[in-house]
Amino acid sequence: MRAGLSHAPARMGLNVTNPLDQLRRCSVAVDLGSARTRVHIKQAGLVVDEPSAVAVNTFSGALIAVGTAAERMDGRTPGHIRVVRPVCNGTVIDIEMAQRMLRALVGTTVRRAWRRRGAMQRAAVTIPHNADPLARSAAVETLTGVGAKQVELVDTPTAAGVGCGLPVEQPEATMILVCGATTTQIAVLSLGAIVSATTVPMGGNTIHHAVVQHLRNHHELILPSQAVRPLHLALTGGNGGTTEVWGRDVATGMARTVCINPDDVRAAIEAPLIGLSDAIRSVLHNCPPDLVADLADSGMVLAGGSAQLPGLDERLRAGTGMPVHIADQPSLCAVNGLAAMVEGQIRPLGAEVH
Repeated sequence: MRAGLSHAPARMGLNVTNPLDQLRRCSVAVDLGSARTRVHIKQAGLVVDEPSAVAVNTFSGALIAVGTAAERMDGRTPGHIRVVRPVCNGTVIDIEMAQRMLRALVGTTVRRAWRRRGAMQRAAVTIPHNADPLARSAAVETLTGVGAKQVELVDTPTAAGVGCGLPVEQPEATMILVCGATTTQIAVLSLGAIVSATTVPMGGNTIHHAVVQHLRNHHELILPSQAVRPLHLALTGGNGGTTEVWGRDVATGMARTVCINPDDVRAAIEAPLIGLSDAIRSVLHNCPPDLVADLADSGMVLAGGSAQLPGLDERLRAGTGMPVHIADQPSLCAVNGLAAMVEGQIRPLGAEVH
């Protein structure tokens, strides 16, 4: 069993037990995701919710755009402009770019609020379950680079469980799947700790790439990003007819359209979904029988930006035989849970009930 909350003093990057009172001393909650970055300031709410992307001039090193503006440039830039994503699999892989991105995203007004309230004395940030020491140090260094004096690290499944409204602090099992852009974290929690968990390399981007590769291999068509969205409807299984998409012909380079059978799309994404169901069974296999019995009734909750992929809940329900629920505002569960800890809305274990 591994605790879901961990503490990392910024100067040393160590990890020790982190009680909730440490989190209540934080004034900033940061969810650094592969797809989006979200920042919550205590008593001010969510102030940043932008794509985790930076556009840079490779000649001068100047920052051209961040967030939504940078993401719109992806795939459309000349050779001297590069769109960088400093976070991958929920881990900071480019500390300098992540710091520049955060500074630009929070803006001058928010930075003044941080300084006025002393907000960056302590900050909390989500990290993937079982993140290695280098990944933890990268998260700490990113936050200290924008002014934090001390950084608290919280496992993403724990934060998302709190944000979903699950009773993670109770002596009963709760199961959550945090479906991100590149990975899905599966965890069973009880008494505020992660009992069993794993991470699989399957996310929204995995489905996207599987569809794109299928069209390239079977129809010799390269799809633009916006053309993939209609094909996601094939996951529901109820489309019935064909879906028309357009793209660039591999041989001629000209634009053309093709009609796609939904059954072909479902077959293309079958392998990653089977792998996800297998990972769920593996997590349950490592749980005590009493907790598995709890989950037979309560089932699992889907959180994260990819939780709303059409038909994903039905596929998991059919593959595991368990109830599957999609959280309200699934993409905000992690930052909302971290914010609830920072705002002191979670009662500590062992607190007296009046």
